[in-house]
Amino acid sequence: MKTDLSMRGLVFSALFAALLVASSYVNIHLGFSPVPITIENLVVMLAGAILGPLYGFISISLVVVLAALGIPMLHGSGGAALLLGPTGGFVWAYPFAALLIGLIVQRIKGRSPLSIVLIWLAMELFGSLLLYVSGVPWLAHAANLTWQKALALGCYPYLAGDAIKAAIATAILLPIRNAFPVARIIGARPSQK
Repeated sequence: MKTDLSMRGLVFSALFAALLVASSYVNIHLGFSPVPITIENLVVMLAGAILGPLYGFISISLVVVLAALGIPMLHGSGGAALLLGPTGGFVWAYPFAALLIGLIVQRIKGRSPLSIVLIWLAMELFGSLLLYVSGVPWLAHAANLTWQKALALGCYPYLAGDAIKAAIATAILLPIRNAFPVARIIGARPSQK
């Protein structure tokens, strides 16, 4: 299957990549955990939901790949220390979260209460809970923690905040989607989805 990338889609991907980098500086360290409270996953949710699966994946992957190459993209750091450190497992999952959110959210139509709940659920499942699938085991490995301790330090304290971030992302998405459908944002031709 041939995919034509549009210049507009790439520009919006770069803008969301920049938004992810900027958002990485907004974090609160809890003291008891190496995992800070951040709004990075909120940006990941929005990238997938607004840009769709392809451009959402591109935008977030751009940041992760550049960070892997040593460019200080997230929290002013990059390289192996970031991606192999205690929070690396969360970062690895970011592009896949944007991809899955884009795939699911684009299929949910309308503004009915059920549609809104389904969008929130997609944001929560893939923009938060998916990150724990790779983040918590890696935290346990990198910080030499038991599974229970890794859950206590890297998952449980963040669940309520992640649900709120998913609700915020849903509230931001709905008016944007009405005014600017994905095809208009990414510059897709009518034959493209």
